[in-house]
Amino acid sequence: MMRMQTRAGIGLLLGVILGVTLSLSFGVMAERQDAAVPEALPLEDLRTFTDVYMRIKRNYVEEVEDSELLENAIRGMLNGLDPHSTYLTPDEFSELRIGTQGEFGGLGLEVGMEDGFVKVIAPIDDTPASRAGIQAGDLIIRLDDTPVKGLSLQEAVNRMRGPEGSKITLTIMREGEDAPFEVEITRDIIRVRSVRSEMLEPGFGYLRITTFQSRTAQMLVEELKALQKESGGLKGLVLDLRNNPGGVLNGAVGVSDAFLKEGLIVYTEGRVDEAKLRYSASPGDLLDGAPLVVLVNKGSASASEIVAGALQDHERAIIIGTSTFGKGSVQTILPLEGGKALKLTTARYYTPSGRSIQADGIQPDIQLEQVNLAKAEDTVLQPVTESQLEGHLPGANEDAGDASDEEDKEDKAASLAVRDYQLYEALNLLKGLTILQARR
Repeated sequence: MMRMQTRAGIGLLLGVILGVTLSLSFGVMAERQDAAVPEALPLEDLRTFTDVYMRIKRNYVEEVEDSELLENAIRGMLNGLDPHSTYLTPDEFSELRIGTQGEFGGLGLEVGMEDGFVKVIAPIDDTPASRAGIQAGDLIIRLDDTPVKGLSLQEAVNRMRGPEGSKITLTIMREGEDAPFEVEITRDIIRVRSVRSEMLEPGFGYLRITTFQSRTAQMLVEELKALQKESGGLKGLVLDLRNNPGGVLNGAVGVSDAFLKEGLIVYTEGRVDEAKLRYSASPGDLLDGAPLVVLVNKGSASASEIVAGALQDHERAIIIGTSTFGKGSVQTILPLEGGKALKLTTARYYTPSGRSIQADGIQPDIQLEQVNLAKAEDTVLQPVTESQLEGHLPGANEDAGDASDEEDKEDKAASLAVRDYQLYEALNLLKGLTILQARR
């Protein structure tokens, strides 16, 4: 079921989630040795570079080490390409590898850069950031007393990282708020549970994937089997990919494969042969064709979009929520001497029907914003039904137990609607699809 197809020249597929990570730190990534050599060097441009370099060395107000100037030049080259290409120091490269294991220190945020500010891509479930109410789309404009403007993304990330138990105050700009506001967060060790599950109602399961790690597909299979055993056979499933910023490609392919019997899952296109890959499903559907609803939002990015796009194109699932982030590029890790590396955008990925997700995202089949509901006050006059009239003729199925069971179901449904309206509507749709499927 979970067989992966690889090509020569592509090594370990990596995803990244640091305590606070860069937008370049999630998505589809591969590691290989770079064999490409430019045909000719731009000598005139190199002379200009050398001239600038020497003038800085000679005239800058303070003496600057050669290594610092050259490293800054490398970073500038990569930063000028796109938000996801970057130069990795040995420590950053090491953290990138560790990130796939699902444990790291920090706030629990996925972040990128926008207009000089740190933009929140998604808070990670059950972390200090999510508990503090940080939302996807928030702009962080100040870290304690330090303005973000003027800092590189890596510098901002380094300031947000820190020892467990230490505090940091973020100044946030949020759409819909009239003025910036401050949020104090206590740093913690972040342990990401990639997959979790629960039964929403008898026969209807819920699977939440927070990020795609190296073991996510395997964990999903285990959780699905547990749900099947608990329910005696699932009638339908809600797959929740909201605020999932991505991760390793193999995780996304494996999750898609779990619900598809055949066909293309995703393919990539780049300038070199090694960047042209195709991944297809193997026989078998763990749900055996039972209805599937997928929840997404603007915090769903990269690997999440691969899954949503594949299931949508194959008409295997109905996608509910809001448009996704639109991260449709592949980053390749190119190791350098001394434990350093380049993370370079080398390809775009496409859904089975040929859609590029880059900057467009996945459009849900049913557009549904997350709203906050509140229970109506008990003082609101409720309509009277026949069964409540004194002396009414008894119904064929009327007894105290049945009435109590119905009240319990209504209370649970009302509780879910208040807790998570999108999930409540996804469950309703799932039940409708199950009824329709049974009648057919």
